[in-house]
Amino acid sequence: MSITMESAAPSAKARASGSSFYTAMRVLPPPQRAAMFEIYSFCRAVDDIADDGGPPAQRRAALAQWRQDIATLVQGGQVAGLEELGAAIRSFDLAQEDFYAVIDGMEMDVNADIQGPDYETLDLYCDRVASAVGRLSVRVFGVPRSEGKDLAHHLGRAFQLTNILRDLDEDAGINRLYLPREALEAAGITTTVPGRVLAEPGLAKACAPIIAMAKSYFAEAQEIMARCPRKSVRAPRLMADVYHSILEGVEARGFASPRIRVHVPKHRVLGAFLRHGLF
Repeated sequence: MSITMESAAPSAKARASGSSFYTAMRVLPPPQRAAMFEIYSFCRAVDDIADDGGPPAQRRAALAQWRQDIATLVQGGQVAGLEELGAAIRSFDLAQEDFYAVIDGMEMDVNADIQGPDYETLDLYCDRVASAVGRLSVRVFGVPRSEGKDLAHHLGRAFQLTNILRDLDEDAGINRLYLPREALEAAGITTTVPGRVLAEPGLAKACAPIIAMAKSYFAEAQEIMARCPRKSVRAPRLMADVYHSILEGVEARGFASPRIRVHVPKHRVLGAFLRHGLF
């Protein structure tokens, strides 16, 4: 069953329109574009559940319902309101385990406010909330299977670590801190209480290894994309350019208070679109 741009659920497109990835989605052919809108809408829906601040039991029940709905769609059944997501699953052979991994990541946020996780826990979180999304996305993009999983691994982690660095204040506002405990301790920070950490003079030192990790993941992703057919990596290249510019902006801004939220200049987005979206 093919998916057209017109058949994509308006709510899915509307959710995606405010995303950093919206421009990248627009370079895709209509069937792929519509599928990516559906994947993004799913991710936003479960993320909203994780972040809404309601009773944990209620949020876990909502995530459990998503598990049931995804299982139904993967098995070829119908779920009211998710017809286009089901079509995307069938058209691009999207894996149930990757949807479940995203939900697992959201449950990590529901079960406890993450504050100073160790590196192993942070990596697991990044795999679930970002690289699993990448594993869904590369199937839609048409990245060769031999390269797709590794691309999702590296680019997903690069994106998520960039998000963590950019969103320190927003995450602290909901009592979360994703900087790893080992980096905090190496910077002389002995607390993991978000607000206190952000006031520490060693904050920039604690962020430095995360910046280095993100850069390494971006570099690995670029090497993988260089081996792939150009058409299959137009969207992820554009996404990588946009997110790398966010990382550069965060590093240039530094971590002294007040921290102004970093946005991608429009000319950078346009430049990335011209480089990767038209040829």
